[in-house]
Amino acid sequence: MNRIGLGKFFKQVFKSRFSTFFSVLGIYIVLSFIIRIVLLIWSAKDVDFNFFHIVRAFLTGFIYDLTAGLFFLLLYAVYLLIFPKRAIGSVADKVFTNFYLIIVLFVIYFSFLAEIPFWDEFGVRFNFIAVDYLIYTYEVVENINQSYPLPLIIAVLISLVLLTLFLLYKTNAFKNTFSDRRPVAIRSAYAAPILLVAILLGTLMKNKQADFSNNVIVNEVSKNGVFSFFAAFRSNELDYAAFYPNLPEKEAYAILKKNLLQDNLTYNSAHWDDISRFAKTGNEKRPNIILIAIESFSADFLSAFGNKENLTSNYDSLANQGVFFTNFYATGTRTVRGMEALTLCVPPTPGNSIVRRPNNQNLFSIATILKQKNYHPYFIYGGDGYFDNMNNFFGGQGFDIIDRDRGNLLSENIATKRFNIPNDEISFENAWGVCDEDLYKQSIKYADMSSKGGTPFFQFIMTTSNHKPYTFPDGKIDLKQGNRNAAVKYTDYALGKFIATAKEKPWFNNTVLVIVADHCASSAGKWEINIDKHHIPAIICNLHREPEKINQLTSQIDLMPTLFGYLGWSYNTALYGKDVNRMKAGDERAFIGNYRTLGLLKGNLFTQIDDRKRVKQFTVSETDKSLAELKSKDQELVRETISYYQTASERFKNGKMKTK
Repeated sequence: MNRIGLGKFFKQVFKSRFSTFFSVLGIYIVLSFIIRIVLLIWSAKDVDFNFFHIVRAFLTGFIYDLTAGLFFLLLYAVYLLIFPKRAIGSVADKVFTNFYLIIVLFVIYFSFLAEIPFWDEFGVRFNFIAVDYLIYTYEVVENINQSYPLPLIIAVLISLVLLTLFLLYKTNAFKNTFSDRRPVAIRSAYAAPILLVAILLGTLMKNKQADFSNNVIVNEVSKNGVFSFFAAFRSNELDYAAFYPNLPEKEAYAILKKNLLQDNLTYNSAHWDDISRFAKTGNEKRPNIILIAIESFSADFLSAFGNKENLTSNYDSLANQGVFFTNFYATGTRTVRGMEALTLCVPPTPGNSIVRRPNNQNLFSIATILKQKNYHPYFIYGGDGYFDNMNNFFGGQGFDIIDRDRGNLLSENIATKRFNIPNDEISFENAWGVCDEDLYKQSIKYADMSSKGGTPFFQFIMTTSNHKPYTFPDGKIDLKQGNRNAAVKYTDYALGKFIATAKEKPWFNNTVLVIVADHCASSAGKWEINIDKHHIPAIICNLHREPEKINQLTSQIDLMPTLFGYLGWSYNTALYGKDVNRMKAGDERAFIGNYRTLGLLKGNLFTQIDDRKRVKQFTVSETDKSLAELKSKDQELVRETISYYQTASERFKNGKMKTK
């Protein structure tokens, strides 16, 4: 079609019944292009400015934008086609058109605005996290309300919608839509290509097609937020065997069993897929154990890792008094991943964390071992534990639940006790739960009760104060509320206050504290997995031994088995985690993953597998943890990586993690 013909075609389009349709579609594509530029400039420091990759990102992005825009307006296109000729321009026609466009435009503008804070926190387009948030409307809406000026946001959205409708009127788009009374046969010449293109793009376009480079920012910039959201919605579970590189099953287990064995371990069975082992140590101690998982607590908040803002004086002091893990890595980027790693001691399987999956009761976990030692386990959480399925998971492993109950019940097949945090024991609460000080008071309360019974107790405490909206009681610290640094400093303040109170209790001298982050404060960066964004602190305190620094590479799944080693426990285990103090030089490794991509860090090599059956291997810089891809792979390390993730996924899927 020549330039004159093309101009005539567009002139006809914008004078037709479909004038408003194409105007709104054009607005959406232009705004998507602007958002793409904004995100690219925002993350410029992490972008590899390869000209061809940037061009490809924008061309690919245009196709995603066109696909999303067509689906926003698909129902309207059908309406424009089938609406009776004689009623075009009627009140009913105008009411439906305005109503439909108001809804669509509101959703479009909301999605654009929502992408900004989501990108700021995660460095990616909408993904499974955004899908998950739809389930927990109370927490999410309250968090938005407490974090942002919600009335102003709504006013801006309404203004943008009204401005767009005004422009459609001023440019005669509405006039042409309501005046073109040509028959269905003529209208189908416009509608048929629209429907055909929408169906073809909806069928052929996959979100994976945007992952064409090693630079995650370029890949994510090429995507469309709405398209990514629905892609995540459709594939919220990933089957390892179908999507990831595999080994023959017996070979995978043979490699795994070789790597799980340590000098104090013997296998209980010679069967090829039985990983249960007996750990023999001696000089056993059974103190009370309090495990504190601190929300979003990156290693770089600590002065030990170069922070100069004095945010964590209490944690820094404890690190100098206990066993301090300096080279410690979280398995994932969400709280449920941290919980999974600390309780199940298993690599992060693809898709949702096991904490959030159905049929996750009675799994072999640290609770299984604690019960071998006659411990009473508690899960203490400041919010409502129905969030992310926490209560069903912990209850399903035999923990008693203490949380901020809003009437959500545990599954009927879970026999455990649940206790509500009373209103008169709460001094401050936000969208995510009670403040850390109030949470620690619950720990003290139940520790006092447990100590009177003579049974050792185990508490898993999950804090919430270091989470947006970053609010907490006034007058506690010298920083203004509402930002991450202030929340970190308050979290540290509350921890110090808790320790001071606990020291006055008769049970404290016989209580070990394990204080660790669930994950880092941010996961954004240039790589699909940014290793430095998984570096977290961990300490074990009150072991009554000389302070110690463990500088060996340690995975989050190794923390509790290492504690059991310090306590001299002999026990049966089916955990993937190992005692870091018994690892041979060169055996240390860390499991690091996100929703789709899984990796194994060992020495200065990082092996990465993903749901396109791709295997990549990188050298890791000692200074900034940047990655450089290798052309020639260490195949033994590739097989080791696959064996861990393949067997962990297979064991959960087929019920082999179950204890009964």
